[in-house]
Amino acid sequence: MRFFVTLLLSLLALGARAQGVLSFESTDHDFGKIAEGTQATYEFRFRNTGNQPIVIASAQASCGCTTPDWTKAPIQPGHMGMVKAVYNSAGRPGVFAKSVTVMSNATEGSKVLSLKGTVLTADEYRATLTPAALAASPRLVLERPAYDFGRIEAGQSPVARIGIKNTGPKDLVLTTVTSGCYCVGYRQAPAPIKPGQSAVVELVYSNRQLGARTDEVKLASNDLHGDAKLTLKADVVKDLVAPSLVKEASASVPFK
Repeated sequence: MRFFVTLLLSLLALGARAQGVLSFESTDHDFGKIAEGTQATYEFRFRNTGNQPIVIASAQASCGCTTPDWTKAPIQPGHMGMVKAVYNSAGRPGVFAKSVTVMSNATEGSKVLSLKGTVLTADEYRATLTPAALAASPRLVLERPAYDFGRIEAGQSPVARIGIKNTGPKDLVLTTVTSGCYCVGYRQAPAPIKPGQSAVVELVYSNRQLGARTDEVKLASNDLHGDAKLTLKADVVKDLVAPSLVKEASASVPFK
């Protein structure tokens, strides 16, 4: 009887030890100094050093500015997996410290990963760059500094087709377009532009304010030299079509 009790306890103990173990290479990462607008990305890699498969149920960030992703398939013993975190630094200058909590069926059901860094404004970041770093950057060159839509009707959304060339040694990736009128956007997301290549981007203009308009637009990209600036002009009128009727003695009559 004592033998069977001992055997049962041994089997229970063995079963309790049969579990996956998340062994991360590192549980914290310092991005250092990054430029505002950067999508700072880091992959926390781990190995399952246990004896059972690990399934990650979720990875929850401490704020909406951080987007996590992770290995969805079961990680077998001895195999590698990852938890990726992307920090959106747009509009968030200054020091940051964020975390991602990983939930799984491993021995540690909850594991916290930490991120930190300092977001610099574009001017602050450029001041830290060496001439070599600038020379290695993509370079956005506009075919023209301004675009004039001419006379347009309020409510219309004309499209400006702007030629862009990448004169740098790396792929040029356009990200956001901003303007003081909040009335300009890309018609569709621009594709990366290879070194030495040119492309045409389409900007949709939706200014509803009447009169002669001049709006400065900034095209952000991974060009370390800074945003490209483009001036859009238009004469916005209420109606492009002249009225077909005129008032005459309180009655409307057609033109003759």
